[in-house]
Amino acid sequence: MNAAERSARSTGSFPSSETDRLEIRNQLERILAHPQFRNSKRYPALLKHVVERTLEGRADSLKERTIGIEVFGRKPDYDTNLDHAVRTSAGEVRKRLAQYYVESDREGEIRIELPAGSYVPQFRRLPQRENNWALHIAQEPADGSLETPEAVGAIPPKRRLWRIGILPLAVVTVIVAAIAWTRANWSPQSGFEQFWAPVSASANPITLCIGPAVPEDARQTLADSTAPPTVLGIHNRDRVAFFDAVTLSRLTALLAEKGKRFRTLYSPQISLADLRQGPVILIGAFDNDWTLRLTGPLRYRFQQDLVSDILSIRDEQNPNRNDWKVDGRLPYLELTEDYSIVSRVSDPTTGETVIVVAGITKYGTLSAGEFLTGSRLDEVARYAPPDWRRKNVQVVLGTKVVRGSPGPPRILATYFW
Repeated sequence: MNAAERSARSTGSFPSSETDRLEIRNQLERILAHPQFRNSKRYPALLKHVVERTLEGRADSLKERTIGIEVFGRKPDYDTNLDHAVRTSAGEVRKRLAQYYVESDREGEIRIELPAGSYVPQFRRLPQRENNWALHIAQEPADGSLETPEAVGAIPPKRRLWRIGILPLAVVTVIVAAIAWTRANWSPQSGFEQFWAPVSASANPITLCIGPAVPEDARQTLADSTAPPTVLGIHNRDRVAFFDAVTLSRLTALLAEKGKRFRTLYSPQISLADLRQGPVILIGAFDNDWTLRLTGPLRYRFQQDLVSDILSIRDEQNPNRNDWKVDGRLPYLELTEDYSIVSRVSDPTTGETVIVVAGITKYGTLSAGEFLTGSRLDEVARYAPPDWRRKNVQVVLGTKVVRGSPGPPRILATYFW
């Protein structure tokens, strides 16, 4: 009995035999042949390495530095604080594993998981659904008892007629149950579910990023002051916009309802490494530097003319378009229209799914938050190509504003790639 088998049997865990390990290796090959993995070199190598080491009873060797050396060819003295190849790849493997099990019917398969914060995979069997459950329901007596079959020819005529009469009812019951099961299991996902699919599939906590209400120049003045910071000064500096906070509360309520773990971070105090630990939701535009940085390369992005104080959404494929804009010098109550962007992008900088919910002004952000957490998100599916849940998405929204009160969001443009 090898080390892996002794360990498994002592804990009663799975796998506990060579047959179990063979099943896991077969499952690994199925996963590696899936498009989530077969088109990459780095992620299959990492997953196969950690699975094999665990099955060999060498899980204690699965440390970041060791994996970097054995899988990615790093030197023994490489700096793991500067080189995040292992952490980044592990995060992507977790995401792709989750998507593999979500996207298709995987009942009866073995589930391979890589828990957050660990490089040691876990294995468990997915339950096998009873395929002919409707037939069993139709055939079993209501009281759960079993009838002993009578000899052929011994059935009284009245009882034979009763059985002949109930047969069509049993057939109808089976058909109705089968139709109900088919509808429940094959109905297409709503636009809402498809948009949120990458976040739902992630095993890592979601990071919500919100920015300060105080302008950057005012914050910099406070930071550059030679006088020690005061309690009131720090209090005023670290305020957030009320409508951003409302949007944050809507998103956290949605994530909590779906059972997702999340954390909220303050944009001036976080680093790129913080945004590489799972899906990210960026709230606000001009008050959130991370929104401006990560949406800069996209088709629809925010821009500001510092001379005229015109704030706008720029279309990089149609740069002459200039109707999605707000005059920053306009009297507050005269604003009649605001614009916002909702994006879902697999970001190359962070290696994670990044969702943006941001308006030119606070009204646009509030409207975008309403759109992203409500039934109007289903409307995106009308403009979307097939299989868009795996694509990047940008939606430009408009909202009417009447004396400081925003109206419902409406879709102005969409882009999928």
